[in-house]
Amino acid sequence: MVLMAAARGELRDGMRVEWDVPIVMDDGLVLRADVFRPPEDGRYPVILSYGPYAKGLAFQDGYPSAWQRMVAEHPDVPHGSTNKYQAWEVVDPEKWVPEGYACVRVDSRGAGRSPGHIDHFSPRETQDFYQCIEWAGKQRWSSGKVGLNGISYYGINQWHVASLQPPHLAAMCIWEGAADWYRDMTHHGGILCSFWANWYDLQVKTVQYGLGERGPRSRVSGALVCGDETLSDKQLAANRCDFGDDILAHPLDDDYHKARSPQWESVTVPFLSAANWGGQGLHPRGNFEGFVRAASREKWLEVHGIEHWTHFYTDYGRKLQLRFFDHFLKGKGDWAAQPPVQLQVRHLDRFVERHENEWPLARTKWVKMYLHPDGQLKGAAAAESRNVAFEALGDGLTFISEPVVKEAEITGPLAAHLTVSSTTTDADLFVVFRVFTPDLRE
Repeated sequence: MVLMAAARGELRDGMRVEWDVPIVMDDGLVLRADVFRPPEDGRYPVILSYGPYAKGLAFQDGYPSAWQRMVAEHPDVPHGSTNKYQAWEVVDPEKWVPEGYACVRVDSRGAGRSPGHIDHFSPRETQDFYQCIEWAGKQRWSSGKVGLNGISYYGINQWHVASLQPPHLAAMCIWEGAADWYRDMTHHGGILCSFWANWYDLQVKTVQYGLGERGPRSRVSGALVCGDETLSDKQLAANRCDFGDDILAHPLDDDYHKARSPQWESVTVPFLSAANWGGQGLHPRGNFEGFVRAASREKWLEVHGIEHWTHFYTDYGRKLQLRFFDHFLKGKGDWAAQPPVQLQVRHLDRFVERHENEWPLARTKWVKMYLHPDGQLKGAAAAESRNVAFEALGDGLTFISEPVVKEAEITGPLAAHLTVSSTTTDADLFVVFRVFTPDLRE
């Protein structure tokens, strides 16, 4: 028998809100979710997110500088909401519930108000996500259609759970979400990424379940964000994986990485993959690869600019998401006419929206450029090959082309073929493509 505290419900800000709703996993562990839905009784499609950033931690409290910058530069983000329920990288229920959706936020195992052992992107975590989707699809207030939506972590794990094909999963929006645990996240081109250990310390350990009185309180519900228990440092350490060490222990693409990556042939649900031209080294590759490789017959790619996360909250991004989910969760709207690809193409001082039918673009003119030993980048190979050496701790090598005399657009993948030798047993190579004015201003 599982004993659990009852959820607290209330009507506030035009929504029926239930705090800490229990969701029992197949191993008996109880995860906690907040549910926001219209005040009228009915059956509503669900927008669900599942992850470790603590459902009770306000965006403004957890990431104040990011919030302040975003609302200052994009006043449409806070407009039309009290912003009391804003949280990091998930939807604002005050903007979705009035549209006829129920919003469910689940704290993943070991994070926020959900107890248990943290093991990011593990098969156990993906199975938990699956069970949360199925739980949401069977509630009395649910239409039975569940959509997934969120940024970064809340997008990455969508690829994974879609591989399991939950029956109630009807659509998903992966907003800047990597996919391949090895190639996109831990070892770019085989080079170890040191980001994750730092991320773990700053963004996960700070909201781990069991911080209790040592953690923050929700500015809305007053509840302790990281659970009512206050555990010792030793207990907290025992309840989480050694994330950085785990990555170091697996330098090659082995079963550890494969278990934390999607199976593209099994991803068949309709989806919108929203990528950012920036953020290279984490999310973009996954968004593009997912669009190209997933087996889904109904899939769309959107690519935007500016910093990570902002357009998820702007009117541009929210309206795009709403049109997508209205089509697949409600069967209404004009999304069926949406072209497969929508690009915000980067120009010198602005982004220009354009639609395409495929990715990579069919009309792409693939151009080969060759490195010359005198530092030039040309359209023809050098007459004879020569070696060029550089010190690893120096400034590297730079190759510059002649000025481009006609307007040109560089939109699509790049690749480099290099033949290299090193005086060391190992070497990391970074190849950067940059665009300059003729007077060498980037």
